[in-house]
Amino acid sequence: MLRMGGTSGLNNRYLGVLLIGLVGASLSLFGYRNYAEGGPTGVPFCAPSDVPAQAWDTIELVEQDGPYLHPETDDKRFGNYEGVLPDEELGYYREYTVETPGLGHRGERRIVTGGGDDGEVDEWYYTGDHYESFCEVPGV
Repeated sequence: MLRMGGTSGLNNRYLGVLLIGLVGASLSLFGYRNYAEGGPTGVPFCAPSDVPAQAWDTIELVEQDGPYLHPETDDKRFGNYEGVLPDEELGYYREYTVETPGLGHRGERRIVTGGGDDGEVDEWYYTGDHYESFCEVPGV
């Protein structure tokens, strides 16, 4: 029998905190992500359904350093003149075309990368509306 003022309540609180920590760690470990919150850049993460298969094809081309589908316009500086992405020095961002099946021109879809001075891209963004909005592509 427990007496009043015992440590049972304290132990239950510790167990509760431990359980919350374990659940949080598990969700993080297994890839749960609140897509609306975004990453460290402040740009929302893309939900997996928001990134078309063609964008992943473009990401693969960037990782292989080409050849690009539109060499005259791909792998060129993206100025971020719309100001939607975080402010960085000119030259920080580069853009690449994401093919739109059945379309005879470049269309509106792009992958924009950030950083990469060391040969590794630091940030990956997708836009499906020609720079009006972006989401950060997780897991690249």
